[in-house]
Amino acid sequence: MSTIKNLSRRSFVKSVGLASGGLILACNTSIFSDNNEEKNNVYFNPNLFVQLNSDGSLILIASRSEMGNGVRTSLTSIIADEMEADWNKVTVKQATGDAKYGDQNTDGSRSVRYLYDTMREMGATAKAMLILAAAKKWQVSPEECSAKNHFIIHSSGKKIAFGDLVTIAKTIEVPTEIKLKPTKNFNYIGKYLRSVDAEDYVNGTAVFGLDKRIDNMKFVAIARCPVTFGTVKSFDKSAALKITGVEDVIEIPRIEKPFGALGGVAVIATNTWAAFKGKEALKITWNYGENKAYNSDEYMKQITQNVHKQGKVVKDRGNVNNAFKNAYKTTESTFQLPHLVHAPMEVPNAVAWVQEDSCEVWAPTQAPQTTRKDIVSYLQTTEDKVTVNVTFLGGGFGRKSKPDYVLEAVIVSQKIKAPVQVVWTREDDIKHSYYHTTSAQYLKGAIDEKGNVVGWLHRFALPSIVSTFQSGVDYAAGFEISSASNIPFDIDNMKVEVGKAPAHVRIGWLRSVINIPHGFSVNVFADELAYLAKKDPLEFRLNLIGKDRIEDTKNPIKYNTARLKNVLRIAAKNAQWGKELPEGHAYGLAVQYSFYTYVASIVEVSLENGKVKVHNIYTAIDCGTVINKNTVIAQMEGAAVFGMSLAYYGKITAKNGAIEQNNYHDYKMIRMNNAPKVHVEIVDSTENPTGVGEPGVPVIAPAIVNALFKITGKRYYNLPLSEYNLV
Repeated sequence: MSTIKNLSRRSFVKSVGLASGGLILACNTSIFSDNNEEKNNVYFNPNLFVQLNSDGSLILIASRSEMGNGVRTSLTSIIADEMEADWNKVTVKQATGDAKYGDQNTDGSRSVRYLYDTMREMGATAKAMLILAAAKKWQVSPEECSAKNHFIIHSSGKKIAFGDLVTIAKTIEVPTEIKLKPTKNFNYIGKYLRSVDAEDYVNGTAVFGLDKRIDNMKFVAIARCPVTFGTVKSFDKSAALKITGVEDVIEIPRIEKPFGALGGVAVIATNTWAAFKGKEALKITWNYGENKAYNSDEYMKQITQNVHKQGKVVKDRGNVNNAFKNAYKTTESTFQLPHLVHAPMEVPNAVAWVQEDSCEVWAPTQAPQTTRKDIVSYLQTTEDKVTVNVTFLGGGFGRKSKPDYVLEAVIVSQKIKAPVQVVWTREDDIKHSYYHTTSAQYLKGAIDEKGNVVGWLHRFALPSIVSTFQSGVDYAAGFEISSASNIPFDIDNMKVEVGKAPAHVRIGWLRSVINIPHGFSVNVFADELAYLAKKDPLEFRLNLIGKDRIEDTKNPIKYNTARLKNVLRIAAKNAQWGKELPEGHAYGLAVQYSFYTYVASIVEVSLENGKVKVHNIYTAIDCGTVINKNTVIAQMEGAAVFGMSLAYYGKITAKNGAIEQNNYHDYKMIRMNNAPKVHVEIVDSTENPTGVGEPGVPVIAPAIVNALFKITGKRYYNLPLSEYNLV
């Protein structure tokens, strides 16, 4: 059990903005560490707080960022359930960026997975203390008392409200042993809960980064070099200064760190529009640097050549050469996928106010502690003098886990000695991002006379995310290899190789990360092998996964092929796989294990006047214990549209080092009239909770392509489909 402390009487809690007078519990846990030795060393470093006030209101300090992922609701409901609290009395207070909360990075679909047990313990501890308080007040045995709906109830029938027990509970020692409730008795976990923030979203009171205002704040727009890591040679600000509202123009430096500011020329104004217009009026001469030679078309040819020759062997099971030599049939395919960008609804932005060696920022960030550390490093101050306030995020998808945009606000605020808000335009967002990797992949497969796969070769090249952190990285990292090398197929002869691919732009996480390219190629190629074997794609895929088994992937959670096949069968059942569809319609399927979660989708596609139309998506997900079904369904629906956008339109290209796309007109998204019906079934499970935000994305594009093959007889190995005039 994690260490839980009663902090009701400590002045310490004032630093996180909790009012005095309530019962305040803090929890320490080292679950955030991947080091097993550290996990066994419990120390007092509070990262979660619960406050119960005498009016019965229950406050949770949320350590994770809310960006439509429902994390504030999910984490809150776990405590409320174990505590037997009234959901209507729960509110959430957002934590600032601070190491005392443990790992606050809201990415990797891991918030609930990391915090589930701890949150249950927090709720159970609070309930136990309230039972002890009631027993003390009534002079009865605690065994005679129970909790229900914000009351402690005695076996005689009398009851007392939680809030009325606060004064006594504050004096109670935290019990060293607690008992978690049976899962069958959950009130909120696994149910359909409204968001704790829903009302604020609807009435407009929710504060997103772009909403933040402080007194005397200036508005800033920054011109950055079109070529990644280019610098300013000279600039003429005279025309910009003639724009009404523009007050000053200054140069800001590049910070040569993974998440450092790109540098450029900053326009300071009295309003955002003036800052934008002032930026447009600047005349800048740039030092483009070595990345000026980057042309994405030529680069794709280069890495494609690299996957058509021997690469670094990262997995070698059996003997693929003999398998190919002795095979009944073989086939081979090459896949090419472009860079992608996040393009969340809310562009990067941040408010900063630097005063001497202290700083306070307000930002929509997925990584408040990383942000804080980078600010401390830049200002050469100490962490206690830097406060990072986390606003709501209007979408993130991994982009806002990189705080370069926050550093920009800090730099400008320090230089002009005033509070500022830096706001990116959509063009800034698309042209100066951390891009999802581009990739070339080569796959070769062999089948025997019975249609069983007897050989599998997967060779790929892609610029690694590690290149953002370490110069000279030319090959994929282990975590980028694993989604190709750990595929759950029962094949005796399998080989995975990696080709060389240096990076020329900033590479970063994007929703589902490496599972996008590997999920696409593996699912499309498996469908191709099914056609070669003249077998039904569903039957073929189930056989390819093979017998039920637990795979050892050197991870704390092992994937279970029975669960993988189960979601595939459920999706097929819900779609009525095999039924006769309207003329010109076809089903395509894909299944993926990612973020410890099992997802399968069956997609119904047609061609209307030569254009792709997705009518229905049937998705099944097994993510272990579900906290809020509303959130899971919403994430699968969002992932379907996200995945469709990537399949239809997603492509970032570079010419002479500069990104060619600008805004939503040339980096398009699925519009409402193209959105399909998304049918989601969640597998009931008592397994530990796993990821939800990202695993729904990788299956969409390959399922669409597999359906298109049935309609057209043509296999699309490269995306987006807009390149083929299909959308």
